[in-house]
Amino acid sequence: MKFSEQWLREWVQPEVSTQELVDQVTMAGLEVDDVDPVAGEFSGVVVGEVISREQHPNADKLSLCQVSDGQETFQIVCGAPNVRAGLKIPFAKLGAVLPGNFKIKKAKLRDVESFGMLCAEAELGLSEASDGLMELPADAPVGEDFRVYMDLDDQIIDVDLTPNRGDCLSIAGLAREVGVLNRVAVQGPAIEAVAPAIDDKPSIEVQASGACPRYLGRIVRGVNVTAATPLWMVEKLRRGGIRSIDPVVDITNYVLLELGQPMHAFDLNQLDGGIRVRMAAEQEKLTLLDGQEVTLSSDTLVIADHSRALAMAGIMGGEQSGVTETTQDLMLEAAFFNPITIAGKARAHGLHTDSSHRFERGVDYQLARTAMERATQLVLDICGGQPGPIEEVVSETDLPKAATIELRRARIEKILGLKMADDDVQDILERLGMQVTATEQGWQAVAPSYRFDMAIEADLIEELARIYGYNRLPVRVPQAATPLATAPEAKMPLADVRRQLISRGYQEAITYSFVDKKVQQVLDPKVEALALLNPISAEMAVMRTTLWAGLLGAVEHNMKRQQPRVRLFETGLRFVPTADGLLQVPTLAMAIAGNRQPQGWSNEDSGVDFFDIKGDLESVLQRSGLLGDYRFVAAQHDALHPGQTARIEKDGQPVGWIGALHPQAQKSLDLKHAVYLVEIDLAAVQQRRVPAFGELSKFPEMRRDLALVVEQGVAVDDVFAGIRSVAGEYLTNLTLFDVYVGKGIDPDRKSLALGLTWQHPSRTLTDEEVNDSVNAVLAHLNESVGATLRG
Repeated sequence: MKFSEQWLREWVQPEVSTQELVDQVTMAGLEVDDVDPVAGEFSGVVVGEVISREQHPNADKLSLCQVSDGQETFQIVCGAPNVRAGLKIPFAKLGAVLPGNFKIKKAKLRDVESFGMLCAEAELGLSEASDGLMELPADAPVGEDFRVYMDLDDQIIDVDLTPNRGDCLSIAGLAREVGVLNRVAVQGPAIEAVAPAIDDKPSIEVQASGACPRYLGRIVRGVNVTAATPLWMVEKLRRGGIRSIDPVVDITNYVLLELGQPMHAFDLNQLDGGIRVRMAAEQEKLTLLDGQEVTLSSDTLVIADHSRALAMAGIMGGEQSGVTETTQDLMLEAAFFNPITIAGKARAHGLHTDSSHRFERGVDYQLARTAMERATQLVLDICGGQPGPIEEVVSETDLPKAATIELRRARIEKILGLKMADDDVQDILERLGMQVTATEQGWQAVAPSYRFDMAIEADLIEELARIYGYNRLPVRVPQAATPLATAPEAKMPLADVRRQLISRGYQEAITYSFVDKKVQQVLDPKVEALALLNPISAEMAVMRTTLWAGLLGAVEHNMKRQQPRVRLFETGLRFVPTADGLLQVPTLAMAIAGNRQPQGWSNEDSGVDFFDIKGDLESVLQRSGLLGDYRFVAAQHDALHPGQTARIEKDGQPVGWIGALHPQAQKSLDLKHAVYLVEIDLAAVQQRRVPAFGELSKFPEMRRDLALVVEQGVAVDDVFAGIRSVAGEYLTNLTLFDVYVGKGIDPDRKSLALGLTWQHPSRTLTDEEVNDSVNAVLAHLNESVGATLRG
């Protein structure tokens, strides 16, 4: 925000220089970006008056003028199109020095002498460009030093405010800060209620009270919109970075800069019926003041009459209801809009206005009436007219509530490293506008309505540090009891998971938790993801319920850049809506695509398949020592291929999914090659068996190899489970070393070659004992899965 130092000092008079003021404000957290003079360096310029104007005898585009400085009359040759008799202008006399060290000397233009120069704003450093001479008010005192008359010994200070300090987007807010920092009183202009001269009141209906808890309107009839904006207002607006347009718009902009309350003025005679504050209809059209036609969505708040939308609330007014040269009657508007409702709406239409900038950050919800009275008085002073009473519609339940915050003195000392005197704490909080009550442990503070960024104890402590002075806080080495954190052996560190996958050729991806709603619905259509109120972009509008939403984007990015082999993993949170709120689930996701092995003369040129990613996942699960607790069960998932999908279960509970991306999803995500995916709860992956010493057996192993014929649909996992259930406690190893289908085997069946190993810890097993176990295994498998020995 840009502001005039002199304007600020009209509100508060600290006995500090400009540089000291800038340093103070910066150290208080309101960083100053720049300090510039309000005009260029010049001297010898006075207020002049054009006594007469004639055509130059030798040039069609030049004028020959007689100009007075109040004591003498000078002949001036001027080329400005707006020069005329009676005009008062900046007059650079002989010997004057203009910006850029341009010295005014006697000159001869087309054989006619000129004794000085009539100046435009750009020539004095008051603007970047100008179309003609700078026209001064008719009451400007001829002969007075122009710098003195315009009060140009001033600085424009540009402050870069953080988003939480919307209360400082005004002269009033900055004056409060400077007053607190210097312990001086803040005295703004007296703003009194304007007595109504007529009984006319606008009809106001607020249909969206949650988005607009307070709306005020006032009718002013018989205004003269062709009146000239006073020079003092034009200059204050210019120094605040706002161009003068017309007196009504200038007044609303002035109140915006002065008090921080955005306002708008409607042409009363263009309104149909009355005001309705409502949400826009889907695809509703509105032509804005800048001529741009926008198509509104149903989540956009509008100010409307009984037939059409008039303005985007808190952003910009509409062209059809705006004030024009023919306007005679006004309806002034001031309101409080919920920041969440306004946030992002201007950006969605490529707009950024002074109004939206403030409403997005938050405006004092108690300020609207004061601003209305101030604007009304300025309208009457400048444009005349007859005001009606203020009509206000307010929903107290929807207005923000002043935060009541507990502050503990022990907490202040712990965070700031400083034992601050109780009187100093109370003094600072009260100077910040808070209602402070002493308690046994400290204080209870009620934040003022303009400090909507005050919510918790840490906010108050930050305020104490700011006002006390960051540079005055003691420098201390932090001290804390820091015992070594225990690392439970039953939990595998996340770093081990990462190292294992990296060793398998994977690279870690880190993607946003915000994802495209369309991608989210493709991958998890049955879950309604949490929508963000103020998304960064349309492609980051919802919180992910699956890590695949971001990981597949990374796969696509790599494959479109000719990467022949993509192996990525990511760990992070999924955000799953439940009846009890939002469940945040730590998750491991994996994705592979392309070639199985890096390109090379000794490697096969073949693509990855389901078993590649399953083997990679099993290598991670093997590190936990609990691989045997997991099962891969054929199942269906909306995002995965129906014939290549398995649900991952641990101890009978589902913990994740593995499979090939569904062809329809692959097509909609514009992926050219098959992608294989894993998603599994990280908590399950990180569980591991604590190693325990077991004495090695000194006795020989006994092994039996079995060739079993089973139906093609029988899962090897089911065969293994059946063997382990009856083979006895001395079974130490179970291996599948061959699968055969083909000649000699029924086409609907397959042969599984299994190796079973037994070993007793304290004696040698007998053939009879092992044969009994084998027979028990064969009998059980024949009954459970129809297995027979291969002949």
